[in-house]
Amino acid sequence: MIETPNLTGERIKGYLEAGKRFDGRKPDEFREVSIETGVSKNAEGSARVKIGKTEVLVGIKMNVSEPYPDSPDKGNLMVTAELTPLSSPRFENGPPRFNAIELGRVIDRGIRESKFIELEKLCIKEGEKVWTVFVDIYSINDDGNLLDAAGLGAIAALKNAKIPKYDLKEEKVLYGELSDKNMPLKKDIPISLTVHKIGNSLMLDPTREEEDVSETRITIGSSNGIISSMQKGEAMSLSVEEFEKILDLTEKAEREIFKKVEKLLK
Repeated sequence: MIETPNLTGERIKGYLEAGKRFDGRKPDEFREVSIETGVSKNAEGSARVKIGKTEVLVGIKMNVSEPYPDSPDKGNLMVTAELTPLSSPRFENGPPRFNAIELGRVIDRGIRESKFIELEKLCIKEGEKVWTVFVDIYSINDDGNLLDAAGLGAIAALKNAKIPKYDLKEEKVLYGELSDKNMPLKKDIPISLTVHKIGNSLMLDPTREEEDVSETRITIGSSNGIISSMQKGEAMSLSVEEFEKILDLTEKAEREIFKKVEKLLK
């Protein structure tokens, strides 16, 4: 497995303690973010997101199926991630490995717990037929922070999605024929941001090298300052004081990222 050398890791820690990074950014500063929607003609919605050199594609597909037993009047949501060898020599072909499964689950939780999709509006016939929304994430280039790129990509693709036409008499989806109905979404856009701890420092949007030496991380999903989801990664614990700093860091960053996202999605 490819890893960042220990000497580089120590330099990264030293820079962060001085409030610096190799690329000149501050610890709480994001790289340039770009969002392009409608990049796939075969998906119901799609988006390409770049954060610095990190790039992901996200596609939305929809199908009609039975509802889950505990939500007979709501649509279904499934999020999957594929970390392709194209994006990094660290990734291999084959069944999804832990990193891909974790990424999918974190993004799923961020969307589901924020109630961003109004799933009750995706019910066709209660207890029998509902729309299932598939969110498929593909890594194109991994230069760190795939989690936040995938989160932004999922939101952008959902905003871009149209519901396919459905023949009620034949009870079948007319693929290739999109209706004029947008995905039923709430107005408030949930933003997922991941804070990493390296040494005694907290930081946002790590590069691949910085992510390699991260000792722990936490992904927080929120909209308008209201937290809806959290997911911690790696084994190291966080103190109460560190967690309070993380909340302050993500609250400030959410406002800045939201402005960029809102502008780019328009």
